[in-house]
Amino acid sequence: MKSLRRPITPHLWFDKEAKEAADFYCSVFPDSKMTSTTVLKNTPSGDCDLVSFTICGHPFMAISAGPHFQLNPSISFFVHFDPSREPDAREKLDEVWNKLSIGGTALMPLGKYPFSEWYGWILDKYGVTWQLMLTNPEGEPRPTIVPSLLFVGSNYGKAEEAREFYLSIFRNAKPGALQRFGPGQEPNKEGTVMFTDFMLENTWFAAMDSALEHRFNFNEAISLIVNCETQEEIDYYWDKLSAVPEAEQCGWLKDQYGLSWQIYPVSLEEMIAKGTTEQRDRVTKAFLKMKKFNLAELQSAFQGQ
Repeated sequence: MKSLRRPITPHLWFDKEAKEAADFYCSVFPDSKMTSTTVLKNTPSGDCDLVSFTICGHPFMAISAGPHFQLNPSISFFVHFDPSREPDAREKLDEVWNKLSIGGTALMPLGKYPFSEWYGWILDKYGVTWQLMLTNPEGEPRPTIVPSLLFVGSNYGKAEEAREFYLSIFRNAKPGALQRFGPGQEPNKEGTVMFTDFMLENTWFAAMDSALEHRFNFNEAISLIVNCETQEEIDYYWDKLSAVPEAEQCGWLKDQYGLSWQIYPVSLEEMIAKGTTEQRDRVTKAFLKMKKFNLAELQSAFQGQ
């Protein structure tokens, strides 16, 4: 099976604000832009705005599909500001923090921490959380944007297990750092993961355990899109990742940790972005009936066969 060429893409679910939020992020972060906007008609949520955009060069998607899922900090996004690449990295970090602060809430205030000279964790006005960090230039380089998974509640203590699980599934993958909690760091248990990162299909992720009381866990509000070229790839990732049969719908699944993935054919994105209104409507009607995507049936619907 050939390796995926596209990065794994975070997908944000909003009630009505997908376009507004994407415009906001493109105004806040450098090297960011809208790439496409489409309306999916006659879905169970009505007509839905579907937006593609990049933040600091990293691809994102967002949808306005009703108030069904609530964004929460179980998945946040590290934003690395590297002084070795940008002499004014701290000033740029402050500028982004100030923009995100408008209507937002600081989860960890901007300041100096043992792991970073300048860091802050903020919940923005749309409910997405960002960890802004001035990176150590002597460390191993990482991309500007790194999605971060927080293992809490019933998932507590499973960050390392999850990392190894994902590394075993994705063919183009490698581990990164692994730092554990030591003695005297209660309520976290010694040996659980303070921080780790790993690469899946040219996309870096971070993960950590937290024994603090959190009233949230992974849900569909943020999912991860695995871009597939062939039906073979779709079948492979679906079989490896899906662990909650009742969650399977329209290419979506949940894994054993409750993390939502979309096993998504690249050609479907092209059909939706470039097709006529009639072609989009036929394809939408076809995929709404599917659990795992059938690429041949989608192509037939697109072509009106």
